[in-house]
Amino acid sequence: MSETKIYHNPRCSKSRQTLVLLEERGVDADICEYLNDPPTVEELDEICRRLGKEPQSILRVKEKRFAELGLSVADERSRQEWLQTMVDNPILIERPIVVRGKTAAVGRPPEAVLEIL
Repeated sequence: MSETKIYHNPRCSKSRQTLVLLEERGVDADICEYLNDPPTVEELDEICRRLGKEPQSILRVKEKRFAELGLSVADERSRQEWLQTMVDNPILIERPIVVRGKTAAVGRPPEAVLEIL
């Protein structure tokens, strides 16, 4: 098991670019295709903590599913409720996310992950 993990969506250009960036730098990363294998609430909570962000800040608010669920980032939901919503609807999780050790970064732009390598 690698110390680096990428939460990856192969259909996303930024996610693919971030994966290439890791490979070019010789980083051996575990790849989690999170749409097929979503993180648990506990895992996503830890990812948010490593990012230093609240769950709402890594929501993909322009996703069709976000509107279908009638969500707004201003909704008064607990952290646990936001995390559960994202785990139940992993398409709403921003991508890619690279976790390395006790840190994490969102690969938007892909070069943003360089600071944790």
